[in-house]
Amino acid sequence: MAELKSNLPQGTLDLLILKAVAFDPVHGYAIAQRLEQVSRGVVQVPEGSLYPALHRLENRGLLAADWKKTDTGREAKFYRLTRKGRKQLEAEAAGWQRLTEAIGLILGMADGGAQ
Repeated sequence: MAELKSNLPQGTLDLLILKAVAFDPVHGYAIAQRLEQVSRGVVQVPEGSLYPALHRLENRGLLAADWKKTDTGREAKFYRLTRKGRKQLEAEAAGWQRLTEAIGLILGMADGGAQ
């Protein structure tokens, strides 16, 4: 697998983390697992990218965190979306949806130009 940096455009990781946390509070390792599982192994987030992103999102007020015990009994920081984070997720997701639709249209052009 190629590394995350070569696969994801700048800023995409934050959006993916916000989406992964949107369902329920989850700790960092589980976020990485969720992203890898849902993407069928395409998105693999190394710890060196994940944890700085989580701290950045928390500092921006998009995530809040509490220390809790995991299923294995270890203490871990569980992240959840704040109201501000939910609004940011909605705005960024809408922007990505518009962009991917536009790119799809461009990639769908016939060799002779637009149809």
